[in-house]
Amino acid sequence: MANIKSAKKRIKVIAKKTLRNKMVKSKTKTIVKQVQTAINNKDKATAQANLVPAIKAIDMACSKGIYHKKNASRQKSRLTKAVNKMA
Repeated sequence: MANIKSAKKRIKVIAKKTLRNKMVKSKTKTIVKQVQTAINNKDKATAQANLVPAIKAIDMACSKGIYHKKNASRQKSRLTKAVNKMA
């Protein structure tokens, strides 16, 4: 355990940030999973409807620094390609 006051504060701050990051990442994964499920069920209308919120959630996570820019781009590209391939 830390003895220095600033180190104790850093532990608290890091715990808050970790929780916030975990919440955003979990929400993003849930939305992406909805799109994947729709794709697997061959439900094009639902997949297209869920694609926009999924892309928005990925962009939001990227802007907050939770996902790397290229990782976010790759995820969006793969999702979009999978939905477009259904046509």
